[in-house]
Amino acid sequence: MDATGRIEQIITPSVEAMGYEVVRVQISGGQRSVLQIMAERADGAPMTVEDCADISRTVSALLDVEDPIREAYTLEVSSPGIDRPLTRLKDFERFAGFEARLETRQAADGRKRFKGMLKGVDDGLVCIDTEQGAARLEFDNILRAKLVLTDELIRASQEQQEGPQN
Repeated sequence: MDATGRIEQIITPSVEAMGYEVVRVQISGGQRSVLQIMAERADGAPMTVEDCADISRTVSALLDVEDPIREAYTLEVSSPGIDRPLTRLKDFERFAGFEARLETRQAADGRKRFKGMLKGVDDGLVCIDTEQGAARLEFDNILRAKLVLTDELIRASQEQQEGPQN
């Protein structure tokens, strides 16, 4: 298991017990490594600065005990944002109807890059309609995926933050 997988394994139970879901764990290099924990509220409400601070305190305590990263690093806790990465199978289902960019590890249908309208998940395969036609991709073959910032996505995000209108 790589370092990010180990870290995710360490922090996920506590983060979930606090009412959040881990979206992504990522380590980026440089002079001093940055450990990015991306999380969202399990209840679907928008993340606040206080939410990120609470997660940061908990994760810091857990990582101080487990010590999975030997060198010095900076911990960064954030929300996924509007043009969020899609990291879990349920993300592809949840954001069906929105535009996304996907990159696969191995070529599928003769290519590795896909951009189009997410159609959800069918039989464990991620479905996307592209200009080249419909594609069904194995989730494990998806290297990177994220929503594309569109007017529709912005509108849906604003409606979610405002809540139901009277």
